[in-house]
Formats: sequence, C-alpha cells, structure tokens
Amino acid sequence: MARHPSSAVPLAWLCAGLIAYASLYPFADWVWPSVAPLAFVTLPWPRYWTGFDFAVNVLGYVPFGMVLFAAQVRSGRRAGPGCVWAILMASGLAFSMELLQNGLPTRVSSNVDWGLNTLGGALGAGLGLALDRAGLLDRWQRLRHRWLIDRSAGGLALLLLWPAGLLFPAPVPLGVGQVLSRLRTWVVDVLAGSPLAHWSALIADAGTAAPGLSPVGEVTAIALGLLVPCLLGFTVCHRGWRRLAVVLIVAAVGGGATALSTALNFGPDHALAWLTPLVTLGFGLGALAAIVLIGAPNRAAAALGLMALTALVSLVAQMPEDAYLSQSLQAWEQGRFIRFHGAAQWVGWIWPYASMAYLLGRVVAPPER
Repeated sequence: MARHPSSAVPLAWLCAGLIAYASLYPFADWVWPSVAPLAFVTLPWPRYWTGFDFAVNVLGYVPFGMVLFAAQVRSGRRAGPGCVWAILMASGLAFSMELLQNGLPTRVSSNVDWGLNTLGGALGAGLGLALDRAGLLDRWQRLRHRWLIDRSAGGLALLLLWPAGLLFPAPVPLGVGQVLSRLRTWVVDVLAGSPLAHWSALIADAGTAAPGLSPVGEVTAIALGLLVPCLLGFTVCHRGWRRLAVVLIVAAVGGGATALSTALNFGPDHALAWLTPLVTLGFGLGALAAIVLIGAPNRAAAALGLMALTALVSLVAQMPEDAYLSQSLQAWEQGRFIRFHGAAQWVGWIWPYASMAYLLGRVVAPPER
C-alpha cells in the first residue's frame, strides 16, 4: 500500500504525550517503589471503583487507538496488521504508564486500568478498521485533496486539538494561552530561598496588579479567539466557498466546546451561562472578520493569523486571577477532573505557541498549490 502524508502521525504523537501527561501528573515527589514494579499485574479486583473512572480509562484511549490505526494505514501498512499494531502500541503505552505510576505517591498502578486502556485502544483501532473496510478513509483522503492544500497535516492537527484546549477553564471564552500566571507562580517558587528571593514579591505583585480588560478588550479577545483558528484553517484550505464552511465549523465547535467546559464546571443547567451579550458580539465580529478575509492567499492568511494570535496572547495575559476561575481550577486539579487536567490544560497552554511556530513556518515556506 502506498504511503501518504497524514495528520494522523502528529496526532498520534500528541495523543501519546497528552496521555503521558494526564497519567503522570503532577510529576512530583517521585519515590523508589517499595514493591516489585510488576506487582500490580497480579493484583485482585479493586474494592473501590466508579463508573466514571471506568469510562474515562476506556474513552481516553479510543482516539489514540484510532489515530494509531490511521497512522499505520497511511504509512503503507495493510489494514489487518495495522489494527493489531495499533492495539499493541496502545497497550504498551498503557502498561508503561502503570509501571511509571509505581514511583508516584499520588497514583496507584492498576491492572484494571491497563486492561481498560487496552480495551479503549482496541475499540479505537477496531473503529478505524471498520471505517477503512467501509471505504470511508479513502473517501476522506479524496475529500481532503479537494479541500486542503499539500502538506497540511500539521495545520489540520492543530485545528483538531483546538477544542480540547477550550475544555480547560479560561479567563475569557476562546481565550487559550493563559500560561503567564502559572509561570509567574513557578518562578516565585524557584526563587524562594535563593539570593534572588527578594524579587519574588515584585513578581507576585505584578500578577495581582494586572489591570484586566475593558469590555472592548474582552470583545476583542473573544473575536480574536475565533478569528485565529479560522485563519489557521485558511492557511491549509483552498480559497472559495470551502473557507466559509471553515468559519461556520470553527464557530460551532468553539461554542460547543465552551458550553461543554461550562457544563463540566458548573453543571448542565449553566452550560450557556457564558453566552453574554459581550460574548455574542465578540463571536459575531470574529466571524465577520474571518468572512472578510476568506479570499486571502494562504501565506497572507498565515501572516494575519500570526499577528492575530500574538494580539490574543497579549490580551489574555492581561486578565487577572479570578476567584471563580481559581475555584474551577482547584476542582479540575483536585477533583474528578484530574484525569482531564493535564491533557486539557497542556493543550490550552501550548496550542497558541505551537500555532505561532506553524504559522511562522507557513509565512516563510514556498507557496502551496
């Protein structure tokens, strides 16, 4: 089978990294295990378990198994062996995570988790195999050629990851990239007890003295939060009516992910509480700006996206710490969402900067057809 460039390969690596982050978070207080590293393999059925934990362990590996299968097939391997290899690699990663959790006091290695993760990977690989047997993967490839330019795998992977970053509580809807406050806290902790400790107070005060955004600033941030993924899509999408579809899809996915994040934090009854008049105005302006730029060449769209993303990160960095946001973060970090914490937060932090690097590469790259 012929090899084809595919976004499944970078997505598989990203999924593996997210799984490792979520499995090993908070990466603190490592100890040498007091029991044999493989002792968890023969442990009996756990006394305490919940359906939520079971579902998370299975569903968390379904996308990984699916993109592993797609990566195998797109790299030239036949579907049957590709499915087997995808299951083995998903199981191998799950086993490695359980093995490493022996050294984390806050985590417990479990053969049940390993089995459920393997089941999730098998379900994902099986779903990919079923789609391949039905000819849907070939149809997707033909559709991709009609919609996307050559070497679009990186941009497509970033677009697929964007809604995952929106699931973590943000200071403003679509406001990904607020890493400055956490970075400031980390620097203060590092300086504590050192000759530079006197700088800690100044750094901490810089965070509490953040002026915040005016209503105009919030609307601008929301508009840019919608415009940036649209322009990212324009860099890999052929010009014409397809780009209008990109705008509509980005707006729908962004709104849906924000509603889901709100529902996870405050309950399903409040899923649309974020949809204020200011947010509606921001969504409208962002969509309007994207529609105006539909005809921009791919390289120009990349340059505009880079500028818009820089402005968005700058505005989000000005948002002060919010008491309700802090409570939401604690719920994610200490409660039942801890398994989502690492993955969603990591994507929300890194996505803008990975997108900056990608857009910069598009600006300096030769024009695509």
